[in-house]
Amino acid sequence: MSQVALHIRVAGQVQGVFFRAWAAERARELGVNGWVRNASDGSVEGHLEGDKSAVQQLVDQLHQGPPSARVTTVDVEVAEPKGSDRFEVRH
Repeated sequence: MSQVALHIRVAGQVQGVFFRAWAAERARELGVNGWVRNASDGSVEGHLEGDKSAVQQLVDQLHQGPPSARVTTVDVEVAEPKGSDRFEVRH
């Protein structure tokens, strides 16, 4: 398995629409570790780690988001692995 780590920022109508909980559920289903949190600029940011294909599947799903979200952009940057062993919603 090829492991990757990415930092993501999702912009649009993504706060107050259960985006973080939805993303955490998708991540756990895919076996992706890391975290998501609301950013002060109205976006949602996160750190994703895991198998390359699972992380890519999650990034692909982030472009859609939950039904009440309206995603406009998903920015992705390669990050350093942090050794996360779970996925959490940060506040």
